[in-house]
Amino acid sequence: MMFSPDQTTIGFIGIGVMGTSMATHLHHAGYEVHLYTRTKAKAQPLLEKGMHWADSPSELAKQCQCIVTIVGYPRDVEEVYLGEDGLLNHASPGCVLIDMTTSSPLLAKRIYKAAAEKGMHALDAPVSGGDVGARNAALSIMVGGDAEAFRQAEPILRLMGSNIIRQGEAGAGQHTKMVNQIAIASNMIGVCEALVYAKSAGLDPASVLKSIETGAAGSWSLQHLAPRIIAGRFEPGFFVKHFIKDMGIALQSAEEMAIRLPGLELARKLYGELADAGFGDEGTHALYKLWEMNK
Repeated sequence: MMFSPDQTTIGFIGIGVMGTSMATHLHHAGYEVHLYTRTKAKAQPLLEKGMHWADSPSELAKQCQCIVTIVGYPRDVEEVYLGEDGLLNHASPGCVLIDMTTSSPLLAKRIYKAAAEKGMHALDAPVSGGDVGARNAALSIMVGGDAEAFRQAEPILRLMGSNIIRQGEAGAGQHTKMVNQIAIASNMIGVCEALVYAKSAGLDPASVLKSIETGAAGSWSLQHLAPRIIAGRFEPGFFVKHFIKDMGIALQSAEEMAIRLPGLELARKLYGELADAGFGDEGTHALYKLWEMNK
């Protein structure tokens, strides 16, 4: 049975840069949405729209047939799902659990197995598209898990994203997100170096961008983040500190598969320097500041 607003209560854990918009889309579609986040004040604007508060993951789990999570780090995912007060100890059989955090493929498999043992269904469904994609319900959603659970959850996923593909069994969504992050990491270095070169050559970076963004150099980062760099706007669509976490997961997974990714290693080193300089809470395009600092 696919989920529908008149039969399904959705739990949503993680009200951050992206989660706020994602939960709002579910609410606007007519679903009853119950919220939990560590800092209740973050949820207050959503509660004022008519969403419901739960004091803990366990309280939320008891009321919902489908639960979406998008939290910070794998350790947070592990606590929310596998902790004593976690979802798997309190949700009902048949519940579909959708983790949209970028997390470890191995952890996704652990959660899937533990959920199956209790008659629940777990999907790992990380996203790409940042704050803009979340706000416009245009996220790319990469899903791992059983085909039937995916079919059941797909109407909910389509309220948050526009490019939704089941990539395979449990863990496949997280592996696909690692592919995404690997591609972004080296590309972001290229975007920053290109803008530094344009400025150093005495060109107008905004004019240069118009020439190259639709050609062979074009990318999502060049189109959406380069204008922010030019304007000096470094607020996060996706945090530097979370990108560092993602690159760490990808490098660990690569090590497990006995492959080396030198481009990703370089990006991880540069972003580490950026975080050490105090910019961990800015957007990933703040990498540009390394060149500004080293003039």
